[in-house]
Amino acid sequence: MIVESLTIDPLSFAARTGWEIKPEGMCRADQCVPLPDGASTAAGDLDLAVVAERLQMPLIRDEDASIWALGPSSGGRALASATAAELELEDADGNLFKLSSLHGRKVLLVAWASW
Repeated sequence: MIVESLTIDPLSFAARTGWEIKPEGMCRADQCVPLPDGASTAAGDLDLAVVAERLQMPLIRDEDASIWALGPSSGGRALASATAAELELEDADGNLFKLSSLHGRKVLLVAWASW
């Protein structure tokens, strides 16, 4: 989910993530997670940083675009770092390509398998 602010309307959050506020806390299907104090602003919006931490959802900021990206709940298996191992593959022309040649740039890796 891409947002421009760290506060979000609870109904919008529920529509985009499936997590809704109930008396028990944030709930999706039969799973509920209690929310700490400070999860809601005085205006009733959700503090996305607090909610993301509690629901174990990765939250990152793109400084250049002034936006935030919120990933799906990880269930406690979020990556400890965003450092990828060295990857060397041949490109379509047979030339050796190293992932490290893109150091300092944002990279999206897409993998596919037939099985």
